[in-house]
Parts: sequence; C-alpha cells; structure tokens
Amino acid sequence: MPEIEIAVRRIEAAAGGVEIESAMAPGMNTMKTFDPPLDSLAGRRLESARRRGKLIKLGFGEHTVLMHLMQGGRIQLHDKRASMRDRTARLLLRLTDGRELRLREFGTQQRAWAKLLPAGEVDTDPDVAKLGPEAYPPPEHEEWAALLGQPHHLHSLLRDQRTIAGIGRSWVDEILWEAEQSPFRKGADLDGAEVARLRLATESVLGGALAHYEDVVGDKLPDKLPMPLKVHRRQGEPCPRCGAILEAVHFKDYVMTYCPAEQTGGRVLKDRRLSRLLK
Repeated sequence: MPEIEIAVRRIEAAAGGVEIESAMAPGMNTMKTFDPPLDSLAGRRLESARRRGKLIKLGFGEHTVLMHLMQGGRIQLHDKRASMRDRTARLLLRLTDGRELRLREFGTQQRAWAKLLPAGEVDTDPDVAKLGPEAYPPPEHEEWAALLGQPHHLHSLLRDQRTIAGIGRSWVDEILWEAEQSPFRKGADLDGAEVARLRLATESVLGGALAHYEDVVGDKLPDKLPMPLKVHRRQGEPCPRCGAILEAVHFKDYVMTYCPAEQTGGRVLKDRRLSRLLK
C-alpha cells in the first residue's frame, strides 16, 4: 500500500491534466484487454491517479487504465521517452509535453499487467471486485475482527487481498512484529485485545511508512523506494525492541522474518529450506 499510494500521489501531482499523445505496450503479455484499443487514449487527459489495494487506477475520463506492478514492476514519469529497444518497457503513455509515463518491469517473468477499461466497469472487473476492504485506514474494530476470524495463519491471512487489500509481504512482517504476534497464529484464535492491537499495528506501520515516503520522496519516484523496515529481511540482526536475534523462515519466493522472543514465545520456527533438504 505505501509504495503504490505514494506513486499515484506523485503521478497525479506531476501529470494531472496533461494530454496523452500516444500509448503503446511493448511488453507482449502486458495488456489483458483489447477493447477499447489502447490507442484510444490519444487526445485524452490524465484526470486522476488512484489506488485500490495494490492496483493503480489512472483515470482518463471515459476510460481507466488498471494496472498491477506485481513483484518487479515500476511506474515512473520520465522527462525523456524510452527507446523501443528498452527491454524493461511494458507500457508507454507518451505525453504531449514530451514526458512519458512508463511501466517498466525488471526480471524475466513479465508478470506486471494492465487493462484499459470503460470507467464504469472498473469496480466490477474481477481483479477489483474480489478485493476486500482497504488495509489503510483499517476497518473499524467489529469488521476487522470479523475479517480476521478465520482458521488461517496471520501471515497468509493479512496478505490475502480478498480479505484485506493492500498489504504486501514486507509489511506483514512489520505489522506482526509491531503487534508481537506469531506469523503462524491463527486469526480465529485471537481475543478482543489482540485483534485491537493488530489493528492498531496495521494503522501505525502503514501510516508511518506513507508519512516516511512523503518526507523523503521528492517530485520524482526513484527506482527503489527507501523502505523504513525494522525487521523484514533483517534476520541475524538484533530485534530493535528487545535485542534478541531476529530469525527467518525461507519460502520459495519470499522470506518471513520475526522475533522469537516477542512473537513465538522463544521458539525458533523450522526453516523450510532445511525441511526440503531432509526430504
């Protein structure tokens, strides 16, 4: 949420009201729609840049570009236009003032995607309609408790966009550390006080990250945002709160970091890499 939110704020401030000269999608797998055609954006002005969960919504009057950066995507406004030889370019929205709003993706998987939709159909699009309530600000206590009251681990539950929209892997670690909750605690097992504490931690962590970005990110979005992380991917370092050594569980695509002293009752969780080797 914080990374997407700061992106849409900076895009709207810098390019709001500017007319599109042309639109192209060099990435073969980027566009998930074909009607209306992408070139129908020519002559339209960027009227808004908004966020829904992890999705970016660029409003052009009757049409909206819906976009998901996935793991390796970046959306930035560039003063100069990309060469067609730029292998990272996925979507190019060229502005009449010579600048370019460019979706790039680093890596070979090409998972970032975009759709061009009639504005009235955005909320019913399957990728939007399936999203749960926004994580920031979090829902009120009763709704929050109902969302979390499931027999699933907190780490996966908070990342499930159908349950709560906008929390990524990095921020789950930060939120659970702030709330002093085990990533493998089941949501249905939380009592009222623990639910309230997790809600407060979510608001504090996400709101704090966004405030940090507002302070340190200038008019232009950098390639890599300076994420204010306290525990995520800091395994082997002392816990900022109690000094115990942070531990991690490694999965195929990500790392889950936690403080054993404060979150798991002193228990070090089994590392999945070792489990695979022992099979």
